[in-house]
Amino acid sequence: MDTNDSNNNGFQLELPQDVAQGEYANFAIITHSSSDFILDFARILPGLPKATVKSRVILAPEHAKRLLQALNENIMRYENEFGRIQIPNQEPRTAMPFDFGKGDA
Repeated sequence: MDTNDSNNNGFQLELPQDVAQGEYANFAIITHSSSDFILDFARILPGLPKATVKSRVILAPEHAKRLLQALNENIMRYENEFGRIQIPNQEPRTAMPFDFGKGDA
């Protein structure tokens, strides 16, 4: 699928069919060096022993900061339209979507 629509910056964006389908991810790991930020997006499911990385994005620090600003802006817009996003109770500084200490698979 190619799009010929121009965005606000005046350039065209191509969205190939296989990429347009997207990948579901419910877990992200972010690491960095002095020159890059690396975002690994993974899918982790209850009862499975490991997560599978579905996509890796490598950004320059400036672009990582722009991404942070764009996410903040879009979250504010979303919450203004649909209401506050609730995050379930979780341990401080964790982003784990599942409790791996309980249950059997």
